[in-house]
Amino acid sequence: MPHVERGMVVGLFGGSFNPPHEGHLLVAEIALRRLNLDQLWWMVTPGNPLKSRRELASLSDRIAMSEKLIDDPRIKVTAFEQALGSSYTAETLAHVRARNRSVHFIWIMGADSLRTFHQWQKWQSIVSTFPIAVIDRPGATLSFLSAKMSRTFDYARIDEDDAGVLWRKPAPAWTFIHGPRSAVSSTSLRARTDP
Repeated sequence: MPHVERGMVVGLFGGSFNPPHEGHLLVAEIALRRLNLDQLWWMVTPGNPLKSRRELASLSDRIAMSEKLIDDPRIKVTAFEQALGSSYTAETLAHVRARNRSVHFIWIMGADSLRTFHQWQKWQSIVSTFPIAVIDRPGATLSFLSAKMSRTFDYARIDEDDAGVLWRKPAPAWTFIHGPRSAVSSTSLRARTDP
């Protein structure tokens, strides 16, 4: 895990990043700015249990591509999940919390992931571990109205104008942040490189 100091506010942005692209970077930049983060951990996962591994580039390639894309020293590319031996976010977040009690974490996800979030293992446990910031993505702007997570935890939603103090809220707490969106997706980039 990247080095942190007591009291820091850190965003956790996990994904396959297969490949990483400008849309991911835009989500990270919006999160850094709107959530007043000291750091953002760009967590390259060994693989998503809900996605096929057939088209998955190697972990080392995805890390290298991520590092090449990122130019902000506050964004720390990491793949510590592999050492944990798990691909499940709930287990990763429990481990992060246990090892960093004096740090304020926020789970960051693109709005496109919100639609299927209820299919993640122990998704309600994830919502109850750290506050969550959902960042707008093309075609997913209205997902916060219909997603199972947002309906189940509607009472815990805070206004996006208060996103800068989300880290102070005990979980469950979440916000939806609107902003500029990039239409680039990993799926479309992989399709362009297929023979």
